[in-house]
Order: sequence, then structure tokens, then C-alpha cells
Amino acid sequence: MSETPDVEPTNTESSGVAKAGGIMMASLLLSRVLGLVRDSIITGQFGVSQDTDAYRLAFQLPDMLFFLISGGALSSAFIPVFSEYWHTGRKQEAWKTFGGVLTIISVILLVLIFLTGVFAEPLFRNVLARNYENPEIYPLIASMSRILLPAQFAFFVGGLMMGTLYARKVFTIPGLGPNIYNVGIILGAVVISHFVSPGVIGMCWGATIGAIVGNLVVPFLAIKKMGMDFLPSFDTKHEGVRKVFKLMLPVILGLSLPSVFGIIMQGFGSRFGVGTNTVLDLSNKLMQAPLGIFGQSLAIAVFPVLTQFYAQGRMDLFRKQLDGTMRTVVYLTVPASVLMAVMAPQLVSALYEHGRFTPQNTVDAAICLRFFCLGIWAWCLHPVLMRAFYSIQDTVTPIVIGTLTTALFVALLLPLMQTSLSYRALPLAGSIAPMFMVLAMIYAVAPKIGGVETKSLLVTLGKAVVGSSGVVVVAGLIAWTPISSMILGQKIPTLLVTCFGFVIAMWVYYFITKALNMPEAAYIERAMNRLNRFNKK
Repeated sequence: MSETPDVEPTNTESSGVAKAGGIMMASLLLSRVLGLVRDSIITGQFGVSQDTDAYRLAFQLPDMLFFLISGGALSSAFIPVFSEYWHTGRKQEAWKTFGGVLTIISVILLVLIFLTGVFAEPLFRNVLARNYENPEIYPLIASMSRILLPAQFAFFVGGLMMGTLYARKVFTIPGLGPNIYNVGIILGAVVISHFVSPGVIGMCWGATIGAIVGNLVVPFLAIKKMGMDFLPSFDTKHEGVRKVFKLMLPVILGLSLPSVFGIIMQGFGSRFGVGTNTVLDLSNKLMQAPLGIFGQSLAIAVFPVLTQFYAQGRMDLFRKQLDGTMRTVVYLTVPASVLMAVMAPQLVSALYEHGRFTPQNTVDAAICLRFFCLGIWAWCLHPVLMRAFYSIQDTVTPIVIGTLTTALFVALLLPLMQTSLSYRALPLAGSIAPMFMVLAMIYAVAPKIGGVETKSLLVTLGKAVVGSSGVVVVAGLIAWTPISSMILGQKIPTLLVTCFGFVIAMWVYYFITKALNMPEAAYIERAMNRLNRFNKK
């Protein structure tokens, strides 16, 4: 797609991205908070045990379907095509694409759900969790997986409907889906678990109910109210439908690291004894908090704008928007990762250590979290760069890079797991591999869009590291004081100390980076101004 040099740059789209980013960030922040509440309830009620390992492992088959159909393939293929039609005045063609993709993939997905349900137990026994030390776990894993599988149909149909909302730059309704999903799991743990045996099965029922309500019912009501014009169709000759499937194919055939990381981690984690899968999953979800709040929220917000710029041939604005978003992600995630690493024991203890979750579980999870923190900035840049490729309708390059990174991840694991690191090699390799992936993606996308401002990105990274030195000092003084050590394990005092440390450290970071004249510091200032205006109202 060629550039159109006669188009004057405007700040309207950039301000729209900032607003959309704020909406998605707030929504995903709430989702992560609910996720932490969910995991806190789970650890307190069920601890770290074979049943909680089974619960984590049960998600592997549903997750595979999600990443093949509802996740990367859908966002990479459907949203850019729908947006292209929508923003070039061909709305009827957009809805025809929606109807064709919905009908065809629904049939395929229902068949896959049925088959994976039938063969769930042998798949777990012989492939996905074949090294688990107690074979009696496999029927439980399979039964929970079968309960979770129908939720993938809700994720797919809901994802298509949310894609139409994203194309129209509506972000609030899609943001409700993850929150309702987490509420469903919480209700499953607190309520439904008392009516099933073992109790962990209740969380699977809660997850499926939450997925149907949050990802199917709510978006359907929204697009029905806003207007929709489609009919079910098996028309594979429609240009939009053919383009969606063409773009999906590389994603389905590839094994990109972000898509299969959790599955590989749980598979290898099953080699290391009871409780390992649970500890790895809990620490990974803590790492995913900044990934969701910063990386995914900004990626989702910038995606329709990048798609629009590409469809309209405004590549100068495309580059400017991508560069600014990447710098913002680096600015926000570097101090977050440093802060989480320094205060890892306090964070894990405050969130999880109660009920059946022991102090030793806290130590194990905190060590894993520190290894995960090394790669947070890379994990958060990845979804933004993926959207850049998807916006220019290139799904092959990022999937090839992601698949090679998966091979690198496994190649790192095999020798590292033989050392004293043991299962901790998983989060360490899971931090090293995405660094190479992001660097390769920046190198690959640059010539396709006319260049990337790598120098300004490196300057932002360097200044963020300097600013984070203040985070280390403040968080270290709080985390390593005798009082902090004495209250570790006492939930409310530890939570208060952790929150205090987070707030003070981030304020110190803000003032240091403002003194360094970092333009990204204005992001926090704007957020605070919006919050002040909201409070005045």
C-alpha cells in the first residue's frame, strides 16, 4: 500500500488511541484485579495440590482451540479485513464477511470441540501431561477439560462480534468480557464448588458460564442495539471470506511462542512433582498483569487506528503511531518489572499466602516471578508489534518469527532444566526467548512500513532504566526492612506495605523521568488529570 503524502497529519487519531488505551487499560486493570482475587480465593481454598495441578492442566486443550481459532487467528485475520471494508465505505461487504466467517468456522469449531472432548483423556495421558507422577489424575483433567471446551465456542463467536465493535472504535463493551469471565470463576470457586466433588470442578463450570455471558450474550446485545446486517452463509467465494482464511492459515499452522507458551510450560512443568504446575501458573499470571494492563490494552487500542491508516494509505501516521505506542509500553513496563522483581515475596505473600497456601509456596512462586520479570518489557511489546503486522495484513512474518522463537525456547529449556534451576528454567527461558522475538519483529517490520525509530526507542529504554534505579532504592528499602520481613505472611499488613511500596516507587519513577524530559511522562500526567476531573464530577 502506497503512502499519500498530501494527507496532513492530525492528532485526532492519536488522542483517540490515548482515550481507547485508557478505556482498555482500566478494563484490563479491573480484569487483572479480579484475576488476582480469583487466584487468591483459589489458593486459600484449595492450596497447592494435585487437584489444583489438574485444574491448570485442564485448560491446555481449550487453550489450544482458543489460540488456533478465537485468539491470534481471529485478531490477525478478521479484524483487519472487516475494518478495511468498514473504513472504505463498504459496510455491506463487511457484514457479508462476518456472516461467512461466523458460519464456516462455527461448524469446524463445533466438530473440533466434539473430537477433543472424546479423546481428551488419551491426549492428556500420552501427550499433554504424560510425565505427571500420579496417573490417577488423568480422568479428572479430562472431565474438567470437557466442561471448559464449550466456552471456546463462546470465545469465538464473541470474538467476532467484539471485532466489529473494535472496528467501530467501541472498546467499553469488549472490555466487559474478561471481567465477567473472572467473576464466573470466582462464583465457581465460592459457590458451585460446594455442590461438586472435587471442588475444583466448580471453577470449570464457573469459567464456562462466565465465558458464555461475558463473551457471547453481552456483545450480542451490544451489536444488536448498534445495528447488524448479516445472514449465515457458506459462501467461500466472497472476497472478504477468502482473505480472512488466507490470513488465518499461517497462524493456524504456526507455533508462535505467545500462543503455545502456557501449554508448553504446563507440559514440561508436569515433570517436576505435585504443585509445580500450580506454582508456575500463579507466577506466570502475576507476570501477565502488566502484560494485560499495558501491553495488551495499548495494542488493542492502537489496532483499529493502524488498520485504518493502512487502509487509507497514511503510512507516515502509521509509523508515528506505532513508534509512540512502543515507547509508551517501554516507559510503563520497565519500572513495573523492576518493582515486581524487588517486591516479589511481598507481592506473592499478600495475594496468595493464606488458607492452604504455605510460606514455602510463597518462596517458590516468588523465585519464579523474579525470573518472569526479566522479560516483561518484551512480552508487552509483542502484542503491539503483532498488531502492526496484522494491520498491514502480513500474518506470515510474525508467525514464522514466533515459531522460531518457540524452538529457541525449547532449546533453552532442555539444558537449563538439567541444572540446579530445575523447573525454574521455564520462567527464565520464557524471559530470554521473547527478547529475541521482539528484536526480530522490529527488524522485520521496519522495511514493510518505511522504517522504525529504533534510536528513540533505545533512548526511552535507557532513560526508563535510569528512572527505575529510583524504583530499586525505594522498593528495596521497603521490602528489605526488618518490619517487612516480620509481617511477611500476615495478609493485610503485607498487602498494605506492598501497595505503599508500589505507589511511592512509581511516583519516584515519574518525577525522575519527568526531570529527564521524557515525553512519555506526560502519559501519567494526563491520566492523573483525567482522574482529578472524574473525582470533581
